[in-house]
Amino acid sequence: MDHRKHPKSPPEQPATTVNPKNLAASVATAVLGVDTLFGGDVANPSGTGRFIADSWFSDEPLPLAYTHPAAARLRESGGVTAKQPDRAAIDAYLAAVGVRAAIDATAGLAKDLGGARGGYLAGLADSCHVMWDLAMELLGKGPAVPYERCVLAAAGAPPSPSDPAHKRERVQELLAKAGHPSADGESLLAAVDAWRRQRLVPMAAVKALGAAFIAEFDALCVHHLLPHLPAELRRVPRANIAFLPIQDAWFSGSMNYLGRARRPGGEPEYEASYEINASLQISVPEFMQLVSHEVVPGHVTTFAFLQNLWWRKLVGFEASVPTMNTRAAALYEGIANNAILIAHGVAEVDALPDPDLQIGVLLALLQDDAKNQASWATWAERRERAEVAGILRREFLVSAERADKLSGAWGRHPLLGRMYLPCYRAGTEKVAELRRRHEPGRVLPVLYGAAGLVDVVTIDAVLAAR
Repeated sequence: MDHRKHPKSPPEQPATTVNPKNLAASVATAVLGVDTLFGGDVANPSGTGRFIADSWFSDEPLPLAYTHPAAARLRESGGVTAKQPDRAAIDAYLAAVGVRAAIDATAGLAKDLGGARGGYLAGLADSCHVMWDLAMELLGKGPAVPYERCVLAAAGAPPSPSDPAHKRERVQELLAKAGHPSADGESLLAAVDAWRRQRLVPMAAVKALGAAFIAEFDALCVHHLLPHLPAELRRVPRANIAFLPIQDAWFSGSMNYLGRARRPGGEPEYEASYEINASLQISVPEFMQLVSHEVVPGHVTTFAFLQNLWWRKLVGFEASVPTMNTRAAALYEGIANNAILIAHGVAEVDALPDPDLQIGVLLALLQDDAKNQASWATWAERRERAEVAGILRREFLVSAERADKLSGAWGRHPLLGRMYLPCYRAGTEKVAELRRRHEPGRVLPVLYGAAGLVDVVTIDAVLAAR
């Protein structure tokens, strides 16, 4: 049965005279235009080639912003963050594709729409405006973009430092019970390293371990997530993913939601891949948290639900092109970081069934606090890279490999450092707070898009309306 023939409007969608084709064209050009400016390639199946546009899982043709010959040259050159930007390619691209005009048009259409969808699109447009201005800053064609503006656009709240004290103290207590006592910061770090070494995931076993944990979390979701969702979403594959170890990546891992395959009847296959850095130092409990974060009921599940809602025409085109550095991305990171708690049907880390798992989850949450701190220390406090790495290692208990990546390739990147790293903590705290305040049957459908697209800002109004 083709569900598109019998759409149901989500409750928050107001009647509007906005032309959906015009809106889709503006969103597509705005998002893929900014993506191309920064060297991203949404059609690349690997995270090594993707950037701002996380996916393109609609059946719509890619717009001129992607297909113009100047776009291919710009992607190949690395965009505005390349060591030597190809200015001729950039000028040719911007002369052919009205990226800034599309961002402005999206903002205007968002205002016309109003309601929750208008608020979501306004946030998307604001983020794209900031990314455009950052591109102009890098090219020497515009002023420096204030750090606070970057974080507000992406995370929905002003920047602030992380406070790791409570999580670190709890890790210290749990490690002592596990046979790794510590008396000060240096010995605590040694205790974490010793605990992690005893439980390291061998990269040769990643696929087997990943499959086992996916099956475990998917089964838990049958009891603690699916009963709270509409029946149509319960039938969507939540974890159609392949694990792919890769060498020498600048990231620890990349979930690549593909969503291009179709069944004979036209329904999506909801497929994804996960590339994991073969040099990653991660314990089995931390890997369990990673699987819940990236796969089920985290990112793969979230995007599969969004694709299903888009396929059934229950959400707008903007759902089909998930975008980094946005308030929606912050919410998705929050869902992913709370995913292991959602799977177990609990609201607090201390309620997880195994002390080792509690340690792994706390260390993962400390790492995401460290991401925010890397951004804050680099851009608000202007600290040197080596100093930032030391802070992250000592105070947030991250591995040496993570401290190096977060203080360097991530933290000092003009987009990732100024916009994306704060999203993790902001989203995590928002989702945790919402799950403490609302019953699962009230909050989980909204988090996963069943009431229409929401982000870390607009979700409050949608929950209030329900």
